Amino acid sequence: MTNTNETQHRGRSGRSGLVALNLALLAILGLVTLSPQVGAQMEGNDMRVRGVYTVIGSDTLGETASTIHVLDSANREIVSLRWNESTKALEGLGFRDLVRDVNSDPER
Repeated sequence: MTNTNETQHRGRSGRSGLVALNLALLAILGLVTLSPQVGAQMEGNDMRVRGVYTVIGSDTLGETASTIHVLDSANREIVSLRWNESTKALEGLGFRDLVRDVNSDPER
């Protein structure tokens, strides 16, 4: 009979432990859900729209490697890259913000 009482006691304590764990997890979920946004999350007008990309290849004068130009027409930006054979990686050659270029002083 003592074995039955011990088993029932362990079953109740195990169940109450699971209930306590579930309540703690529910509290954590509530805190995460209701917490304010952090600085790394963009809001409002700072949101960057999803890019629409066009890739253009070109030869580079004086270089053996070709250059690729990636145009993001949604955000109006362009970046130029080339493959570096020794490091086996793309190298950035230049970046332009096309909106800034259009709004810049044409006399300069």
